[in-house]
Order: sequence, then structure tokens, then C-alpha cells
Amino acid sequence: MPAAKATPVRTAFIAALFDAVFILVFAAIGRDAHQRADVLTGVFSTAWPFLAGAAIAWLFTRTWRAPFAIWSSGVAVWIGTVAGGMLLRAVTGQTVVLAFIIVALISLAILLLGYRAVIALVTRVRRRRSQP
Repeated sequence: MPAAKATPVRTAFIAALFDAVFILVFAAIGRDAHQRADVLTGVFSTAWPFLAGAAIAWLFTRTWRAPFAIWSSGVAVWIGTVAGGMLLRAVTGQTVVLAFIIVALISLAILLLGYRAVIALVTRVRRRRSQP
């Protein structure tokens, strides 16, 4: 049976899901590094500002048009996630210090741009192999 062709809506949903999962991974790693308790609620309390920042970036930049593109979509979601997340953390009285901003920028770049780079590489290799 042939594989189902990905529709634009399905592709955008998958990319948004990947973004959310990697933001949750970022929050979980950070909480673990600082040995914080209440794992599930703690991860969500750390992640929600970044998840909201990512959602705003998705809407503002219309990321669903090219959800796996590194430059247009990936960079916009990455910067929107960090900027929105830090702003929401500051507004809600959570910690925002320069070291955390730097760690978030680097970590979320690796996570949010990294999987897009892997997808771009796999797509490029598949295209080359399918050419005569």
C-alpha cells in the first residue's frame, strides 16, 4: 500500500507538534539540571511561556506556509519562542536573567532549527537519489 501523501495541514500540524515537544524537552532538561521537584507541573510551568511565544510566532509569521523551512520559519519560530517566552516570564514574575536568555537562545536554536536541518538534509538526499 502506498504511503499517504502529506497534506499542508498535516505537515503544519506535525511541525507544530515537533516544536512543542522540543520546547517541552528544553524545559525538562532545564528543570532536571537545576534539580527542581514536581516534574510534570514544573515542566509545564517552565514551558508555557515558550509554548505561547512559539504559538504567537507561528501565527504572526504564518509558519504553516513552510513549516520545515529553516530560514523563514525556523528562525522566526526560534526567535519568537525565546523573545515571547522571556517577555511572558518577566510579566508573570518568573526569573529572566542574561545567562538564562543565552542558554535558551542556544538550546532552542539547536532543538528548533536542528530538526528542521535534519529534515532538509534527508529531503535533499532523497531528491538526489530519485534523480536519473
